Amino acid sequence: MIKRIKIEAYQVGLVFENGKLVNVLEAGLHWIFGDKNVMTYHMNTAFQAPFELNILLENEKLALMLQIVEVADNEIVLQFVNGNFKGVLPAGRYAFWKGIVKNEFTKVDVSKIEITENVAVNLLENAQLRLFTRKYIVSSNYKALLFVNGTFVKELKAGTHYFWNNAITIEVKTVDARQQQVEISGQELLTKDKAGLRINFFVRYQVVDIMKALVDNKDFDKQLYVAMQLALRAFVGGLTLDELLSKKDTIAEAILAEVTAKIDDLGLVISDAGIRDVILPGDMKEIMNQVLVAEKKAQANSIMRREETAATRSLLNTAKLMEDNEMLWKLKEMEYVEKIADKIGEITISGGGNVISQLKEIFVK
Repeated sequence: MIKRIKIEAYQVGLVFENGKLVNVLEAGLHWIFGDKNVMTYHMNTAFQAPFELNILLENEKLALMLQIVEVADNEIVLQFVNGNFKGVLPAGRYAFWKGIVKNEFTKVDVSKIEITENVAVNLLENAQLRLFTRKYIVSSNYKALLFVNGTFVKELKAGTHYFWNNAITIEVKTVDARQQQVEISGQELLTKDKAGLRINFFVRYQVVDIMKALVDNKDFDKQLYVAMQLALRAFVGGLTLDELLSKKDTIAEAILAEVTAKIDDLGLVISDAGIRDVILPGDMKEIMNQVLVAEKKAQANSIMRREETAATRSLLNTAKLMEDNEMLWKLKEMEYVEKIADKIGEITISGGGNVISQLKEIFVK
């Protein structure tokens, strides 16, 4: 049996006899003798072996025409055709024709977490490659720590970080590095004199040592809350109600002085703190109002007594001067007569003229 076979340009023909590769045909006309089978392949596509590739590669001519890419179980290969990304090759063995298109391959070890290969960031966002990567974003206002299998590895700077996606456990812990505020609200406390009250307290803090905050401590914000709460209770319990109200503006400084060491251990720095409200129960408010009213009345009475004393002292001094000086006495009489005359339009006298005579004497003199 004779067959005439035409192989087009950019094609390759594989001649098989009894399942064995016996010849490789390039572009042109070929005569095939005997009971042989010819399989034609396009060289611009990947070569799909009809059976075990190793057996086919025993043919030296075919082996020279193919580029073999082997991908291990812990690897992937990035394929580039004519400089453009084509796809991802998972574990396996692949064959590509040489000479028609420019195939380039970047082998990647995905058994580690760090991306040490020269892979462009835009490729890491490609849909085909995204399945093999893990992405973590650290905002500019945050600090972050990388933990691998539960062990601290390094601090991550602000930005986008990529790692290979595999069985290794990765955790990125972040913390806001901006100034934050914690509210200690509605704390029911007893003063030294057993007065019950509620206090609203606030603390503004900032994380300055992320290692202390996230590695050496767990839930540093809760620990800060408890530390400030206990310090507040201890301080208030050592003061009477009057002392507490009088020292309200200095309480924050005293409390912060007590917890400075604890705050440093948490990796924090306190910028501001203070009492927002001191809330007294209803009966205590009434008592405080009564005390305030009594104090104001006492102050008013004291002022009135001082004024009365001053007025009496002034009268006494005036009387002494008038006793020693007759002219002052007469002037005082005239002052009173003038005041009487201003108030009285007509004077009627009965029982003699002594009063009129006396008035005339006063005015004439």
